[in-house]
Amino acid sequence: MAAVSHKNDLVSRLKVEPNPALLEHARKRAESVQNRIADRITTFAGSMAFVYIHIIWFGCWIGFGVEKYPYGLLTMIVSLEAIFLSTFVMISQNRADAKRQAIADQQWQTVQEEDRQNVQLLELSKQILDLTTAVHAYAAARSDAVAPKTDA
Repeated sequence: MAAVSHKNDLVSRLKVEPNPALLEHARKRAESVQNRIADRITTFAGSMAFVYIHIIWFGCWIGFGVEKYPYGLLTMIVSLEAIFLSTFVMISQNRADAKRQAIADQQWQTVQEEDRQNVQLLELSKQILDLTTAVHAYAAARSDAVAPKTDA
């Protein structure tokens, strides 16, 4: 029992917050009815339930003798389904590309911001160096002026 609890604890710590760019992309994508339908179809077509339904469907088609061999109607139906599914695969690839692009755009913005911050930090570091050099020069000049003169 402790092992299950430990495993659940590890899994809960591994959960990562979703990328804000992906959340925004998903929100925009969900605004379109066409996108929501395509997402649901590709989700279902990529599942084992889809495979099991087809196994049952083909088994029943052949087993109940809906048509005689060489199954011309079944072949035509499956071919049409393959055409539509290939289109949904391309839609899914486009969606994945759009997600990657959204992440890349966000990362580019972060890099640009970090670059601006680095330039600012370099400028501040140079100012600190200049001030430190001036303080050292001032302190050295002051110590030379205050130091007692010894005649040998």
